Amino acid sequence: MKNAAGREIPAHIAGINNVRLYNGPFSYIPQNTGVGKKIHAGKPHTNKILASISEAIDKTGLKNGQTISFHHHLRNGDYVMKMVVETIADKGIKDITIASSSLSPCHDFLIDYIKNGTITALESSGLRGELGKYLTMHPQALKRPTIIRSHGGRARAIEAGELHIDVAFMAAPACDYQGNATGRIGKSAFGSMGYAMIDCAYADNVVLITDNLSTDPIYPCSIPQTQVDYIVPVEAIGDPAGIASGAIRMTKSPTQLLIAKYAAQLMDETGYLRQDFSMQLGSGGASLAAAKFIREKMTANNITGRFGIGGITGIFAQMLKDGLFKTCYDTQTFDTVAVKSLAENPNHLEISASFYANPWNAGPIVNNLDVVILSATEVDLDFNVNVITDSNGMCMGASGGHSDTAAGAALTIIVMPLVRGRLPMIRNHVQNIVTPGDLVDVIITERGIAINPKRKDIIKKLQHSKLPIMSIEALQKIAYSFVGEPDSVRLSTADNDIVAVIEYRDGSILDVIHKPLI
Repeated sequence: MKNAAGREIPAHIAGINNVRLYNGPFSYIPQNTGVGKKIHAGKPHTNKILASISEAIDKTGLKNGQTISFHHHLRNGDYVMKMVVETIADKGIKDITIASSSLSPCHDFLIDYIKNGTITALESSGLRGELGKYLTMHPQALKRPTIIRSHGGRARAIEAGELHIDVAFMAAPACDYQGNATGRIGKSAFGSMGYAMIDCAYADNVVLITDNLSTDPIYPCSIPQTQVDYIVPVEAIGDPAGIASGAIRMTKSPTQLLIAKYAAQLMDETGYLRQDFSMQLGSGGASLAAAKFIREKMTANNITGRFGIGGITGIFAQMLKDGLFKTCYDTQTFDTVAVKSLAENPNHLEISASFYANPWNAGPIVNNLDVVILSATEVDLDFNVNVITDSNGMCMGASGGHSDTAAGAALTIIVMPLVRGRLPMIRNHVQNIVTPGDLVDVIITERGIAINPKRKDIIKKLQHSKLPIMSIEALQKIAYSFVGEPDSVRLSTADNDIVAVIEYRDGSILDVIHKPLI
């Protein structure tokens, strides 16, 4: 079956109960009333503190075939998932689904537990590292394809009851004896707990794992005690070097700086860089570098932004501190400068993933975005964007909030080099679609800028611009003149060689990732 993005989707995918085809970015509306949290009755003077993760697993009654969840605020410094999975395996529990908000290279250890049957399914924002490579080449290792969801799509799936979590194992940098928790302080502080908020609000059982158990009440808290069943103190929940290392620095790459300069100039000339505008920057080099040039223009023209959202970095936190933005909404904090800002600046606000980008609530903040600047692995002539598979068809990235912010923003800008690793980044068709081309307005490279023909208003505003504007076909031709036209990746067509299903944020099937024939 062909969906609205032009992708062929199998009518039946083993292990996927509802193959609903993507039919456009705003086609589907909620068809149910959602779900609530399993009701618990806390008894007076109950001690939630347990001696070990093993005891927590016993208390929750975790059994074969259930689903456990984790958040990824610890990023590549996470210790918690390994501690939990090792304990589950030691108990002989099998057929577990891991529903993590994302996965990093530090989770490559999961390969061993997939091989021995402890883990049989994954749901995440993406697949990276050796785990991504392994599952790309061995999709049959799991009982069904991995489900890839955007950050907003995951929040929606949990609240709608499509992703049911039996036990949420949530890392907490600081937690008191009742279960009030925050990510703002502690030796493993990572800032916002935006992804953990949803799991704690809806999971049947919630276990907080902390390396900073406080005798004093934690306030303000990100996770309230009313949602927490058990608390397990451990020596360390993560490696600070992999969680948030220093400040994310501005790129010195001339190519990325030129792309960033073009992005700021385009925002200015189209009128989006104006008083009280709102913005999100991706975490890629060129998108972050755009902050430098946007800042210069805001200062020169005495412009104050209404709010910024993200993934907040120190670069954005500094703009908030300097009064260039009135507020920052933070669902994931990227570096120690931003962590400190969240702890100290009352205008730096922590939000849940649902508040951030869930398309099925009355007001995700992405719906109020004026501009988002995002990176890409590759794009195609229809402006579709891939951020999840590489030139060999290997899973190496994550959906994140890419499609969420593109859907909500009034202006979606994709920044990327025209050529990367001697490969052209504008293809006839991307390997996999994460963000549909209907949601992408402008693609900026160091050699030129392509505007989606559907955005006639932008084309009109820039008709006399000195920016290097051209068709996307012309941009592709330039790339091919440098490195030639690449060969297409050969893919398996076998039903059991589907590596992953890419859900659009509304739960429909946007694309499938097939095993490459390498």
